[in-house]
Amino acid sequence: MNAPDAAILQPDTAVAGVDRLFANQQSAALHSPCPTAVERIAHLKALRRQIQRYQDVLAQAMCADFGYRAPAESKMLDELGTVLELNHAIAHLRRWMKPSRRSTELLFLSNSVKVHYQPKGVVGIIVAWNFPVYVALGPLVAALAAGNRAMIKMSEYTPATTAVVRRMLGEIFSERQVAVVGEELLDPGHFSALPFNHIVFTGSPAVGKLVMGAAAKNLTPVTLELGGKSPAVVGRSYPVADAALRITHGKSTNCGQICVSPDYALVPRERVDAFVAAAKNGFAHFYGGQTEHNEHYSGIIHERHFQRELALLDDARAKGARVEACGPLPVTGSRQLPLHIVCNATPNMRVMQEELFGPILLVVPYDTLDQAIAFIHDRPRPLALYCFSHDTREREALLARTHSGGVTINDWGWHAFNHDAPFGGIGNSGMGSYHGVEGFRELSHARTVFKRHRFFPTGLFHPPYGTAVQRLVLRLFLGKADPAVQAKQPTRAKS
Repeated sequence: MNAPDAAILQPDTAVAGVDRLFANQQSAALHSPCPTAVERIAHLKALRRQIQRYQDVLAQAMCADFGYRAPAESKMLDELGTVLELNHAIAHLRRWMKPSRRSTELLFLSNSVKVHYQPKGVVGIIVAWNFPVYVALGPLVAALAAGNRAMIKMSEYTPATTAVVRRMLGEIFSERQVAVVGEELLDPGHFSALPFNHIVFTGSPAVGKLVMGAAAKNLTPVTLELGGKSPAVVGRSYPVADAALRITHGKSTNCGQICVSPDYALVPRERVDAFVAAAKNGFAHFYGGQTEHNEHYSGIIHERHFQRELALLDDARAKGARVEACGPLPVTGSRQLPLHIVCNATPNMRVMQEELFGPILLVVPYDTLDQAIAFIHDRPRPLALYCFSHDTREREALLARTHSGGVTINDWGWHAFNHDAPFGGIGNSGMGSYHGVEGFRELSHARTVFKRHRFFPTGLFHPPYGTAVQRLVLRLFLGKADPAVQAKQPTRAKS
């Protein structure tokens, strides 16, 4: 921090520049492999101060990258989320770092076993564009807390944010501690092919497979935070208007570009029309009847993704879906696409097959809870599941009979913003987790240390075998063999 060689990282236009950064961090990790708690906490506090100092500049940069992004949304989700994670790590880090006492086997009583949490070394962090600050700095918090060095690969779609993050971090960290790589790396696959000690990737399942494949060549462990079609199940015991309002909030925040955003709502068949009407009313309550140039509503990140959302809607209409628009399409080049609700979808429609990742809400009717659970089971395991129910048995059935990375009951997404609990996916939606102590342990090596008591007679287990003590131990722990099993063993034919 503020070391003599600290400098704002300048863009490297060649692969060689990224290789140089990696080699420098490897060398630094070798010479200082295990920072103290004081050093780590100082790093985390410095990062927290920088976010506080740069909060307006960061929000402006994200607004520029998205065409328009509500500054309050950027501050609440990207910046506040990171500060909450920092506060939690700073408060608990000393306890996390203490070696964990474990019990020895009865056979080794009087010896000691501890688990020491050792920094892995150099961590690669690959950042998605949808929350470019939180997804960059959240894993960085875990990496620094665990005593690692980190290289951050920002998205090519957020150049303004990348520039600010690079400057902000460059003021407090040497590039040997934290380095930022942006759109100057023309081949992003080169980054994931580096022999990091761990990689944290946030993005789509398709790209996650490529990252995992590249990491496998170096046997680099990975944490994959992916996405998928996260369901929201509305139970008959829950007020449909309130469920629709909360699901609409989740689907319209950041224009629906959130990995834990509700992708589709499973609604009792007789309440579908009431749900759709309530969702439209909820959207109007949040944003009025006009999203274009609305200061509270964010835009789609770039034109290609904007056109993808329109194509999903066109495909659904062409194949017979009913599409309810919550406002007019933008006409002046704005990408602030209003929420669209899709009903009567069929399996051949793209909206049923692809993660929507935008302001499109698919409404699927069900008759029984078993049908709703079967619908979820027929699809890859999602990153999040939302259950709207006041019925305890209904909630317990959903929790017991479905899989998802995380769950929020009677709302959406808030499980991901509580940093004393792990955040991660399962199956198609990812592997591994971070936040809190799980993030610290994910990016640490849990190193078992066994210490023999000075007078403990481990020599009793040395060859030659068959001593009285060895026979007694084996009889005590293995018991008596069954002679009937031995009698059934086939005998070898004599040659």
